[in-house]
Order: sequence, then C-alpha cells, then structure tokens
Amino acid sequence: MSDMPEPSPSAPSLSAPSISAAEPGRRRAVIAATVTAVFFLGFDLWTKAWAWDVLREAPRMAVIKKWFYFDFSFNTGSAFGFLRGHDFSRPLFIVITLATIVYMAMLVRKLPVERLYGFIAIGSIIGGALGNLHDRLFRQLEVAGELKYGVVDFIQIYYVQGSPAWPNFNIADVALVIGVILLIPYLMFHGEPRPAATAAAVTA
Repeated sequence: MSDMPEPSPSAPSLSAPSISAAEPGRRRAVIAATVTAVFFLGFDLWTKAWAWDVLREAPRMAVIKKWFYFDFSFNTGSAFGFLRGHDFSRPLFIVITLATIVYMAMLVRKLPVERLYGFIAIGSIIGGALGNLHDRLFRQLEVAGELKYGVVDFIQIYYVQGSPAWPNFNIADVALVIGVILLIPYLMFHGEPRPAATAAAVTA
C-alpha cells in the first residue's frame, strides 16, 4: 500500500477569502452612502417644514437682494416644476422615484469600493429622492379650490439680472443635482473593477 498517492493539500477557497477581503471596503461604502442619504433627507425635511411654517403665507424673504430669495411655492410636478399641474405627474414620479432608489441600492452592492465619492453621490440621490417622495406621499395643499399633493419648493435664484428667476427648488433637488454630477464621472472612469483588484480577488 506504500504506492498510494499522498493526499494533496486542500484547494484554497476562492469565494470566502475574496468576500471577507471585500467586506471592509463594501461596509465603508455602504456607511458613506447611508450617512449621506440620511443627512440630505433630514436637512431637506427640516428646511421644508421651516418653509411651510414661515414662508407659506408670507412675502418672499430676501437673502441676497436681486439674486437669492426664499419664496414658498407648491410644486405638483417634479424637480424645478417639470410637469406641474398634470394629474398623471404624481403617480408617474412616485414610480420613477421608487425605481431610482432600488437601482441606486443595487449600485451600492455592485460598484467598486476604492473611491468613496461615487457612494456619496448615490447617497445624495437616494436622500434627495426620498425627500421629494415624502412630500408627494404625505403633503397636501389646497390649490385652486382643490386639495392636491405636492412638493414644497422655496429656493429662488436669479442667475441673470432682468431675466425670470430659475424655477423654485429645494434641498432635495440640490442633493439630486450634486449626486448626478458626482455619479456620472464615477461611472465613466471608476465604475469598472480594476484588473489588478479583480485578479487578486480570484487568486486570493
């Protein structure tokens, strides 16, 4: 029986080490996205509550005269007043918002974790989306004798003197814009795993 082959050492596991090695970075990315989303959601809801209580029945408030005002408006459309006044806009944008949040959550699980700014971008989008979703689901105001759901906007900016102001917006819209501006270059330049990192995960 001496010619029996000696047992070979057990083959290394390909999955467990790679997963465990990825967990700290993934956890950090999830925390970054979550903290950013919670920050923008809380800041947005707080400022909307302030605008609802202070600005709703008051004249606009000058922050920088001729350039920057706080002016209450009730938006039954989407960001920056798009599709305002159309009955189908509320269910349409609720569905779009939910789909966006689900897609962003999927990106958090899949994207490379070497650079956190992409996850800060995702958190900004999720926080902004949830802020406006809250208003579309729960906030109502009588408009032209009819009770309607809508979003509180209160930031008014004049980019060029003598021209109409940009459509009123809110902190959620700011978060969405910041998120998109950050996410586009992240997906373009850093959205794919680096070859070295991929090879290391496979051979670990």
